[in-house]
Amino acid sequence: MGKKRITTGAVEGAGSTEAKAAVSSKRKMAQGILAIHATYNNTKISLTDTTGNTVAWSSSGSLGFKGAKKGTPFAAGKVSELLADKAQAMGLKEVDILVKGVGAGRESAIRAFAARGFVVNSIKDATPVPFNGPKPCKPRRV
Repeated sequence: MGKKRITTGAVEGAGSTEAKAAVSSKRKMAQGILAIHATYNNTKISLTDTTGNTVAWSSSGSLGFKGAKKGTPFAAGKVSELLADKAQAMGLKEVDILVKGVGAGRESAIRAFAARGFVVNSIKDATPVPFNGPKPCKPRRV
């Protein structure tokens, strides 16, 4: 009916993080910004250059974690390891870290990225804090 595909080599879509991180990058950079957005339900990490253009990103949901496991520190560490592999392929040496959110994966994502040998210049917390919070409910009329 159509052309048959013949694949050689490793099987794609095996679900391992090593297979996804083995992509070689044309872009070379020595310094970047790592933005970590940690919520109760998910952890999203993006790697940008110094001007703020996104170069690579990943989240715990895109790695295959589902449900409540997406917000765990283990999932955040795995996401950070994946981005660290991509960053090493680009030749990244130094990184500034910007953390936003109150999730459980904040610290473990930073530790997993720093454990790969990157120089962490600064860690900035940019979690939004309300000045006076939401307006209270009206009093109940009986």
